[in-house]
Amino acid sequence: MQPFTIHKGKVAVLNRKNVDTDQIIPKQFLKRIERTGYGRFAFYDWRYLSDGSNNPEFELNNPIYQGASILIAGENFGCGSSREHAPWSLGDYGFRVILAPSFADIFYQNCLKNGILPIRMSHNLSNEIMTQAADKEYYCQVDLENQMITDDNGNAHSFEIDHHWKDMLLHGRDEISLTLLLDEQIKQYESENRVW
Repeated sequence: MQPFTIHKGKVAVLNRKNVDTDQIIPKQFLKRIERTGYGRFAFYDWRYLSDGSNNPEFELNNPIYQGASILIAGENFGCGSSREHAPWSLGDYGFRVILAPSFADIFYQNCLKNGILPIRMSHNLSNEIMTQAADKEYYCQVDLENQMITDDNGNAHSFEIDHHWKDMLLHGRDEISLTLLLDEQIKQYESENRVW
């Protein structure tokens, strides 16, 4: 995984509560065996009209939000089924950070395991950022090491994250690469404890 240290990006607003994983990536697209290529299917039922053209009413189709890499959404984002395809599709779409007042627990963990930083924030702060980013280009910088979100207007807000996941993201590690850090000890144990 790509290490996450400091990320500056445009903020896109999805002011909806209880966005479930079937809306993030509908079930008909779960047949693929790769982890890539899901971005074009993200929010498919909201994003496209029945003829396949872009739905002009869908928030993320607003030209102002094109190229956004930070998503701010309503509470309980990522609820529903536990499909890991949801963060795959958001990452492939281009999002590195998701801001929301709350997340479904499994979705939150799946984001962290796939290099996306989900940040829980108060409703007041969420509303403040949504107002700043509503229908205009608005950029934030997310500094994981110092656990700060700043913007070009001089606003600064701290956020919380579990130390283990912070370390994993800073070093670009997943659970397999974490295990491989112990490769020499594993080999030594196996050589000393052969049963065959």
